[in-house]
Amino acid sequence: MTGRHYWLAVALLAATPASAQFNQQQGTAPARGPDAPKAKDQAIPTTADDPAVDTGPIIPDSAFDAALPTLSGDINAPLEPMPKDAAKTSGSVQVQPVGQAGAGQADTTLPPAAAENPELAQPLIPLTQFDTTPLQTAADVKSANAPEIRYDTVLTGLQKLGLEDEFKSLSALQEGKGKAANATQVAARAREDEGLAVRLMKSLGYYDGTAISLIEAEPGTDGKPSGRLRATVTATPGRLYRLSSIKVEAQPVIPADLITHNLPLKVGDPIEAARIQAAEANVSLVLPQQGYPFVKVGDRDILLDDQSDKATGAYTLPVDTGPRARFGQLVTTGDPVFGLDHLNVFPRFKSGDLYDSRKTDDLRDALVATGLFSSLSVQPEKTGRVNADGTEAVDLLVRQTEGPARSLAGSAGYSTGQGFKAEGSWTHRNLFPPEGAVIGTIVAGTQEQGLSATFRRSNAGKRDKTFLAFASANHNNYDAFEAYTATISGRWSYVSTPIWQKRFTYYYGGELVATNESVFDFARGDRVRRNYGIFALPAQVEWDTSNSLLNPTRGYRLRLNLSPEGAVSDGVRPYVRTMIEGTFYYPVSNSLVIAGRAKAGSIQGIDRDALAPSRRYYGGGGGSVRGYGYQRLGPLDPQGNPVGGRSLNEFSIEARYRFGNFGIVPFLDAGNSYESSLPKGTDLKFGAGIGGRFYTNFGPMRIDVATPLNRRPGDGRVALYISIGQAY
Repeated sequence: MTGRHYWLAVALLAATPASAQFNQQQGTAPARGPDAPKAKDQAIPTTADDPAVDTGPIIPDSAFDAALPTLSGDINAPLEPMPKDAAKTSGSVQVQPVGQAGAGQADTTLPPAAAENPELAQPLIPLTQFDTTPLQTAADVKSANAPEIRYDTVLTGLQKLGLEDEFKSLSALQEGKGKAANATQVAARAREDEGLAVRLMKSLGYYDGTAISLIEAEPGTDGKPSGRLRATVTATPGRLYRLSSIKVEAQPVIPADLITHNLPLKVGDPIEAARIQAAEANVSLVLPQQGYPFVKVGDRDILLDDQSDKATGAYTLPVDTGPRARFGQLVTTGDPVFGLDHLNVFPRFKSGDLYDSRKTDDLRDALVATGLFSSLSVQPEKTGRVNADGTEAVDLLVRQTEGPARSLAGSAGYSTGQGFKAEGSWTHRNLFPPEGAVIGTIVAGTQEQGLSATFRRSNAGKRDKTFLAFASANHNNYDAFEAYTATISGRWSYVSTPIWQKRFTYYYGGELVATNESVFDFARGDRVRRNYGIFALPAQVEWDTSNSLLNPTRGYRLRLNLSPEGAVSDGVRPYVRTMIEGTFYYPVSNSLVIAGRAKAGSIQGIDRDALAPSRRYYGGGGGSVRGYGYQRLGPLDPQGNPVGGRSLNEFSIEARYRFGNFGIVPFLDAGNSYESSLPKGTDLKFGAGIGGRFYTNFGPMRIDVATPLNRRPGDGRVALYISIGQAY
């Protein structure tokens, strides 16, 4: 009863004498003892039986209202306490102690409450100090010497379906590794594997498949038990169900067979889960590439017919294509990392082009590649704008969240001929928005030290077009020369990236160089130091049909470098440096690619000895003729140090064999540099070796070991090269 009803009952009893209570409710107090009549024989007079009984109010209304306690108007307030001494209240019910009921009365009093447990009054233990160790019963405690059942697993019926390996990878029996606490546990695992076998058979279209397991003791030698169990799971595939019909429920599309052509299922195909799921996924993939960005592939329905002689299933696929759409415009929200003017530099589509999800993904990837976002999304949004051809204009919403613009980077490595080299850099990628980066670099090594500062404006008015301003001070100490060099340069470039590999790329720029270099003076027969001032206008064009920047397997590349230069040292000497290079890649099979390279360079208009050593051509090294030291191929001075030349030629061929994520590459290189302005076909130096490749998502890791086949005094027997990407 509620609190309010409870108080009304107490008030009613308190206002009525005890004797009147019994008389009014039952007519008279019931007799007690063995002579009392049974309840069904007891007569209870009522007001209807005795008209003399006063049917007026038991107590006046005023007395009843006065007995009611005062209630608070707040429904959330706690209940009022009960009166502590009810006996002192006039007309209240008298409560007698236990065992002190009057004669002929039932003892209706309650015994005294038990003493409160003092632990209940203690504060709760903090969660951080609470012991979460589960309670352990005696049945849970397992002795270290408790026996363990060993069992063997036998599978039959799935081998012909090619499901044995998949079953073993998911099997509960196999996961137990042949050990169990008891036979019941082995049986439970076997029952679980029964369901697994049935599911695997259904995944291939065997919907009548059944499986049963048997646990039995393995016989031992001489008829004695071996103590091991054998768990046998036997699968019975039954009939193979095939598609009897294929129905697609969808709106009309353009072209009309767009869905059916890209749903690679046909009548008679097995109802194989993986095949059907892949076909539906292909529809979800292709339609957004063909102008339907909002396509939704519904839940398939396959109605199996198991009553006929042929086990078949009728396949129905609902597809909500949504509107056919064309690209509208870019809209943006979130942090203003890029404004709309700069965002519109990135798309490889124009407004009005048929929607293609690959171009949307390309836009997102290009924005992510800037490194200026902590999170970014590009999503198509309906606009309701209808084009003249009935398609809907779809805007792309770019949600920008700014990320850290500063970064530190470091690298270290070693190569034969160049020694140890460590490099560290600090970059602010957006110091001069948009994408105006400042980079500071320091180089420390056994043969090279330097400082440089770079300003780089990426995507400058055109995607992947970059302006670069560069200033550096370096010290280089190689076998060919030692130089202290200061450089200031600027360059415009349009290059390929892993996101967008282009057929045609280029760069052009200007360069000012002041350098102090050691050079061998053949007239004096000794090395001297000379100062050079150089002005250059370097440029490069490249045509690339290969299928990858770092790991090409087919196609070819052609590259031409041209640099008109002027040297100031005991007069002004203009000259031209040129270089042409071609590479090809031919796939013999899926695992073998033949790659080749040819390169030739020439310097016209200046004598070799009037040319700064750092501007001459050298051969040898990991990117040249492997097996020879860095820059060691070409003319030598009397001390055996390279002096460089005005021309160069190089040739290389590789057999790139790949197995999984690894590869082996035998190779043969040849080349040399010459004092003449044109390269010669004679006096080629050969190097041979073998390399290992480890293929990653961003390109192969390369380790090459080579030896010179025309070894000269001062050449090492073996050279090691470690790098990222193929040699060419």
